[in-house]
Amino acid sequence: MDLGTDTRSDRALLSDLSKGVKVRQAALVKEWVDIATWARRNIVTSPEQAATIVDGIIDTGVPIAGAGAPLVSEFNLMELIAVLGRSPDGGRGYVGRIIECAWRLPGIYTAVIEGRLEPWRAERIADLTRPLNAEAAAFVDRQLAAVGGVGWAQLERLVQEAVIRFDPERAEAERQAAADARRVDVGEVDANGQVESHSVLDAADAHDFDLALSRRAKIRGQLGDTDSFDVRRSKSVGDMARQDLSLDLLFTDEETGEVVAQSPGRKVELSVHITDTTLTSDDVDNPFANPVGRWDEGRAPISIAQIKEWLRARDTTIIVRPVIDLADCVPVDSYEIPDRIRRRVEQRDHTCRFPGCPHRASRCDLDHAQPHGQGGATCPCNLVPLCRRHHRAKTHSRWRYTIVLPGHYLWTSPHGRRFLVGPDGTRALDPPRSPAPDE
Repeated sequence: MDLGTDTRSDRALLSDLSKGVKVRQAALVKEWVDIATWARRNIVTSPEQAATIVDGIIDTGVPIAGAGAPLVSEFNLMELIAVLGRSPDGGRGYVGRIIECAWRLPGIYTAVIEGRLEPWRAERIADLTRPLNAEAAAFVDRQLAAVGGVGWAQLERLVQEAVIRFDPERAEAERQAAADARRVDVGEVDANGQVESHSVLDAADAHDFDLALSRRAKIRGQLGDTDSFDVRRSKSVGDMARQDLSLDLLFTDEETGEVVAQSPGRKVELSVHITDTTLTSDDVDNPFANPVGRWDEGRAPISIAQIKEWLRARDTTIIVRPVIDLADCVPVDSYEIPDRIRRRVEQRDHTCRFPGCPHRASRCDLDHAQPHGQGGATCPCNLVPLCRRHHRAKTHSRWRYTIVLPGHYLWTSPHGRRFLVGPDGTRALDPPRSPAPDE
């Protein structure tokens, strides 16, 4: 619709928006009911066949809903998630929360179906109750039914009370294990070459770390660093880290031709793909100049200015790697996959090639599209990165794929749904046509 030709008044516009909210809410409630119906039809009794939670790339073996909820088929769930258009991990969590409500929180589920509780609020409650035993979950469900809506802080206190009441051993174990939650996380690189870091530390360690950063930032200022105090504290983290990096040696990899000169300090891997027409980005009159590099580990574009800043840093490791031809397809006479072939496949596909899966190719298995035992070659054109879960699905269920072109894969689900996976992501194709009565 052309925005300039919309003659609706604000009153009419708000009325239409309100109707749209109700329609969307009704559709979401119907989706909940349909998923609960699907779950009833896809219950399995064997834990080996059940859908379980994934923590990163590791299958934890914990069911997607709490104790007392049914186990549903892992491979059939993959098809449901693909039809819903969700990512594998996000879809598992979504379906698991609906199952949690339908079987373990009947009061919450009824409130959603009757329109008294927004589905997203119910999902938040389900996230908190999934680890609880059946008695504790029922307690939370009863309390919420009695008091109505509560704030998130009150809800968390209610869940904690349920744990103490009905699972005191778990409460004590959590108290004793709290120290094991300490960690330091370094996030993904952003468009400006920066990352966010978050940590959970022992209080005394955090205090000492805070003082050390402030002291170093103050010294930097006294030595002439004109950046703000916060920026100087951030730079001090790098100073402290580089003091602890070990010394490596100069060596040449005879198989790949890669030359590595390493010294104490920053270790950043940059892969820059060029052709014989590519010149330096400083040549502003050259239309083929490319001012962008890509940092493989950070999975992000990096400006030439950022690259230069990194390379100028003292004690930086520099790796010179021969050009990798992604179209190269020289097979080897073995099932084992050499690093040079793995690197080509990873740089071609980047992620697991199952529909919607975001797991990085560097952490995936490489599947022989045509099995090696049936004459399939060990070469890039016959290798496809699949995370462990989706490798199992391809091997042990009726999920199948065909290589359309290098880097493009046509998947078929157990019920005939088709999904095209390529460099631009996943696209669901038209559903299979139902046969006419006389066919």
